[in-house]
Amino acid sequence: MLKELRNLVTKEVKEMMRDPRILLGMILAPLLIFPLMGAAIKTSTEAMQESIKNISIAVVDIDREDVAKNLTDFLKSSGVKVETLDAQNVNETARAVQGSNITAVIVIPADFSKNITSGERGELMIFGVFREGSLSESITFSTAQGLLESFKQSLINQTVQNRIPGSDPDVVLNPLNVSQKSIIKGKPVDVNPSALFAFTQTQFFGLPLALFMLIILAMQLAATSVASEKEEKTLETLMSLPVSRFTILIGKLAGSTVVAAIGAVATIMGVVYYMSSITFGASTQQLPIDLNAVGLTPNLLGYVVLGTSVFVSLLAALALAVVVSVFAEDVRGAQSLLGFVYMPLLIPMFVLMFADLNSLPLGLKILLLALPFTHPMLAARATITGDYFIAVLGIGYVTLFTIAILYVAARIFATEKILTAKIRFGRKKTREE
Repeated sequence: MLKELRNLVTKEVKEMMRDPRILLGMILAPLLIFPLMGAAIKTSTEAMQESIKNISIAVVDIDREDVAKNLTDFLKSSGVKVETLDAQNVNETARAVQGSNITAVIVIPADFSKNITSGERGELMIFGVFREGSLSESITFSTAQGLLESFKQSLINQTVQNRIPGSDPDVVLNPLNVSQKSIIKGKPVDVNPSALFAFTQTQFFGLPLALFMLIILAMQLAATSVASEKEEKTLETLMSLPVSRFTILIGKLAGSTVVAAIGAVATIMGVVYYMSSITFGASTQQLPIDLNAVGLTPNLLGYVVLGTSVFVSLLAALALAVVVSVFAEDVRGAQSLLGFVYMPLLIPMFVLMFADLNSLPLGLKILLLALPFTHPMLAARATITGDYFIAVLGIGYVTLFTIAILYVAARIFATEKILTAKIRFGRKKTREE
């Protein structure tokens, strides 16, 4: 039986890989489209960064007093290219900058220095020069805003020192220091909760998407495998071979799993390159989390539980796709029928991305636990929390569900229904009299 099964799996993989719809749509397209998109974004980002170096911030000093001069000197000392415009009002300023490469204008009105030195609030105006609405224009304007915030902070510090001699402005303005720590598995840990939550959210967002993609690919392949053979009238020949029909069923499921895994890896590689291109040039701060020290590193048991849960869920999805595809006349019909199966995949993915299972209403909680595709996501969380009870129960439930679906699929394969069963969409044709 093992030899026949190996031959069937090899046959299924070769046939799928020869199908241009699968080869191009599920394997080559992700490896080409995502990198091309990423390369385009990276090139445009580099061009934008170069264009920013040639863009200037203009200062219109109508006040011409000491504080205004200090502001101009502060802007020039920041490393940003600053131009001084000689204008008397806003209208003159607008006409002067429209034909230049200036994208932000800071106007210092009259009495600005007088108001600051007398303890009153000074007024400034900052204009963004809109030309094309490009990202470089937006970044330059944001840079000018940030410089003004820095100058405002320096004025605050100077005022505090003048009114409270010998004081530390940082202590006066921020008298309370709060240390942020976490409690993990009943133990206090010196880890910032925000950093911890950011880490776990990346895990809880990434795995559902990867799992959803893998299951969708596998279901499409399994359904296409059966429907294409029905459409091309080769299923009858396959059923006439001296091989048990259960072996044929397992061969189709195994072949679909192999090709789906290849497609999933190709997509993940493309998405990783694409995401790295989007974050090109961004300054990211590595969060100092020692997962080993805080007890959040998955152990061998966690990987075994997660792998088993994903495997039985994938097998359930494949068996379900085979059962659904039996009722289609062709590949297009099989894809249409699978559309009704995707909803049970989407519900747990979206809900568990944003909510904890125990915080949900009882009805929604029961619905999610009844869906077999919820349990791999719960198993993924268990690898971090170490609470495997629900995950193990979920594996048992999904295994029973898979056995039930495989039993239905095997019964269908054992009869001629696999050749005759069909569901038609649209109106039935009426016999003309």
